[in-house]
Amino acid sequence: MLDKVLASTRRRLPGVIARQDELRRTVSDMPPARRFAEALTAPGLSVIAEFKRASPSKGLINAGMVPGEQAASFQAGGASALSVLTEPDHFLGGPDDLRAAREAVSLPVLRKDFTLDPAQVWETRAMGADAVLLIVSLLDDPLLSSLIETAAEAGLTALVEVHDRLEAKRATEAGATVIGVNNRDLRTFRVDLATSERVAPLLDEVDVRVAESGVHGPADATRLRDAGYDAVLVGEYLSRAGDAGAAVRGLKALP
Repeated sequence: MLDKVLASTRRRLPGVIARQDELRRTVSDMPPARRFAEALTAPGLSVIAEFKRASPSKGLINAGMVPGEQAASFQAGGASALSVLTEPDHFLGGPDDLRAAREAVSLPVLRKDFTLDPAQVWETRAMGADAVLLIVSLLDDPLLSSLIETAAEAGLTALVEVHDRLEAKRATEAGATVIGVNNRDLRTFRVDLATSERVAPLLDEVDVRVAESGVHGPADATRLRDAGYDAVLVGEYLSRAGDAGAAVRGLKALP
């Protein structure tokens, strides 16, 4: 399934690269991005609430969600930042979701997608995002470093995603200062919160530590907080919740 997602991304990539100069000009006229990293460093566990209609592993999660309404509920519940899927073929997302969600709130917004080329970083900022996701397992070291540098040039925070200790080492050596540990294996889709616990000792010098995937309630959030994480990124659990704001409050009301 990952190969199918990446194939879809690569089919769209030439069109993005062809627009790179236009995207850079658009970004040059934009106001500064909202401060994603700083939003995650307040006392207590921060929640990055994700707008997620569907996924390859779960199928439809909540196809009827309205981006602006959901984002407003997340903010009312105390979310520190948003994450919005923009991959259209397998996650049913798009740039309009991100724009609508961001316009409804004052929170910084992460574009959640598969970034393989610097042109996509400029596209990310041009569509209004404040942070870009970089997945270490999809990138070689020179490209990872280049994308982190491009993100800084574009005024974006790079959330650099890792899945194990080796990838964490690669991320820090490439200059990542905000690292997310994904508890979901992208090949098998198996989720194990122990992944974050194993990687945590390597992140002592990182500015912001984010645990991603596998949070299905306050007990999971507490476990990851106790492992040393500043924030959790939560998608499916919040997208399925009848009251998204209340679900966020529950994750933050930890003992």
